[in-house]
Amino acid sequence: MTAKNTLLIALLLSAPLAGSAWADDATAVAPTGDAVPGSATRDQVTAARHVSTLLSDSRYAYRPKALDDALSADMYDRYLEALDGGKQFFTAEDIARFDAWKLRLDDALKSGELDPAYAIFATYRKRVNERVAFARALLGKDVFDFTGDDRYEYDREDAPWAASSAELDRLWTQSVRNDWLRLRMAGKEADDIRDTLDKRYENLSQGIAELKGEDVFQTFLNSYTNAIDPHTDYLTPRSADNFNLSMSLSLEGIGAVLQKQDDVVAIREIVAGGPAGKSGVLEPGDRIVGVGQGESGAMEDVVGWRIDDVVSKIRGKKGSKVRLDVIPVEMGLDTAPRRVVLVRDRVRLEDQAAKSKVIQIPALEGAPAQRIGVIELPGFYQDFEGRRRNADDYASATRDVARLLTELRGDGVDGVVLDLRNNGGGSLNEAIELTGLFIDRGPVVQVRESGGRVTVNGDEDSGIAWEGPLAVLINRGSASASEIFAGAIQDYGRGLVIGETTFGKGTVQNLFDLDRWPANEEPRFGQVKLTIAQFFRVSGSSTQNRGVVPDIAFPASVDASEFGESTYDNALPWTKIAAVPHVRYGNFQPLLPKLETLHEARIATDREFQWWSEDVAQYRAESEKTSVSLNEAERRAERDRDVAKRKARQEERKALGLDLDPLADVTDDGLSANERDIVVDTEREKLAEDRPDPLLRESAAILADAIRLLGDDKQLSAQVLPTANQPGHWAD
Repeated sequence: MTAKNTLLIALLLSAPLAGSAWADDATAVAPTGDAVPGSATRDQVTAARHVSTLLSDSRYAYRPKALDDALSADMYDRYLEALDGGKQFFTAEDIARFDAWKLRLDDALKSGELDPAYAIFATYRKRVNERVAFARALLGKDVFDFTGDDRYEYDREDAPWAASSAELDRLWTQSVRNDWLRLRMAGKEADDIRDTLDKRYENLSQGIAELKGEDVFQTFLNSYTNAIDPHTDYLTPRSADNFNLSMSLSLEGIGAVLQKQDDVVAIREIVAGGPAGKSGVLEPGDRIVGVGQGESGAMEDVVGWRIDDVVSKIRGKKGSKVRLDVIPVEMGLDTAPRRVVLVRDRVRLEDQAAKSKVIQIPALEGAPAQRIGVIELPGFYQDFEGRRRNADDYASATRDVARLLTELRGDGVDGVVLDLRNNGGGSLNEAIELTGLFIDRGPVVQVRESGGRVTVNGDEDSGIAWEGPLAVLINRGSASASEIFAGAIQDYGRGLVIGETTFGKGTVQNLFDLDRWPANEEPRFGQVKLTIAQFFRVSGSSTQNRGVVPDIAFPASVDASEFGESTYDNALPWTKIAAVPHVRYGNFQPLLPKLETLHEARIATDREFQWWSEDVAQYRAESEKTSVSLNEAERRAERDRDVAKRKARQEERKALGLDLDPLADVTDDGLSANERDIVVDTEREKLAEDRPDPLLRESAAILADAIRLLGDDKQLSAQVLPTANQPGHWAD
């Protein structure tokens, strides 16, 4: 199954919606609280009714839809895709049996009788266990001949459902053979391969067994919310809590990133400055086998627990104590654990916050060297609760970028590149306020509600944090708030936009708390991330579907048919409304041909950029494939060609004096993420951060070109920057 936009953070409005009262009708279902995946709880039935009312009401939903048979059929297809998008478990016979519910899911939601969702899931769990049993049994058989012409068909999104279990047997045989071949090519011996795969398949079954009723309910309800539009989602209370933590970049706990390995939760990373780091006694790879609360709370054995259940035990209020039984990374699991006592604190997730650095652009004939500051912004984060409390240290993308701009100004940089690649968005307020750092008051974005009313939101504060040369670097993963910011900078003529056309998400979501009306003391019903409006640029154009088109374009790394808003079958169409008056600091059109010429000349001799372009072309070609050869000689030849290519590049880097690729020698180890040594894997991640980045360097060079051209050619500067005497000027 192709995962689309799974990691993009929603664009939120911070203003709450008005609520209304809903009756809490009693229904003969399981009592309040979680249940095994077999029946809905009373709270889940109530939540489902709340959501269905919300999404069919034009006062709340931007594009409401009646809960009818047509929507039921859509829900049905999405639920099956969520469970078995790769068509690896269900048979055509299963689907024929499920079809009896295809037009009845709307009635199930209205009545609160959600048995069809749980019945389908029960079959899914059974089929997973059957497939796992089959795969594990294969490991003891002689099916691992890799000399023929067999292929493993891994992309089955558009394939028909398997006609029988025998057809699934053939599919899974090829899948297991592929897993075995990957490990064999990585140098593993047969016994080691057998143990690794047996544990892998067992973990698959165990992962399904760990799913709770709330997981099934959330998946099913999201088949409904996603049928409304791609960005409307239902969040259980726990999911809503995690979403808010991701937006605030802070939590109260011990300051450690955890990872599940087999039956044990291990420490993947220690967050600098947190209680775990300050203690000096915990290290990446340490296993947590017990958790106790306070000074004397009972120690709970957490071996075999879900990772989110362990995390919920470790998190807690600032100042409270938690006791952990830990087995050090270098010790076996049968070693007696050591007891560690930590005092919880508020932890800032600095690795996800804005960062800066400086790129040196060499001197050209007749032109001095330039220093270009770079600010990498991974998301438009904001601690909404901290801001409401007017806390001094609440997390804010705008505040962090403003601080970094001050530091870069003090460092004497000549221009700034704001790197928004793979920035999936976040807070609408942050997008507006961040734009305000570069313009001196004015509209930033237009928001149109479901009734057609358009509100103009803008920067109300006079003053500008950075008046100098600016470029914004974007790619297909830049979405929502990133598109608002990049579009505003482009519409104002305030800076150059460089890179790829963006994602194309032009809708606004708000978190709607379903516990508001009953005023529950504890979260019970969850929240809905609801599409309530569409945003438009100050020019009147929407970014919906079409995205923001850069002034200087790099080769597209991902095809628009594979990733982006346009890939959703129910995305809103592009449209346009009236523009709003705004200042035009500059018009870069006269400058662009000169920048393009210099850019093309430079990348013609830039080996890193050329290699990147070659890799993009190869990736695009590989993405068209739906199968892989199971012939070992053929696979080894492909791998050897790839290794030789990377080795040759590394040698050329040495000869040219370029930065070496720290991952040039890394090859496929055949392992999944939770099977790798945590310490080695995290070190590899850190090395990846130091890989050559020709796109960022070229963006800095393009900005340096613009600064030089406008500084040298007064006539061109007058064309491009007619308001050079106003804030936002580039040349003196």
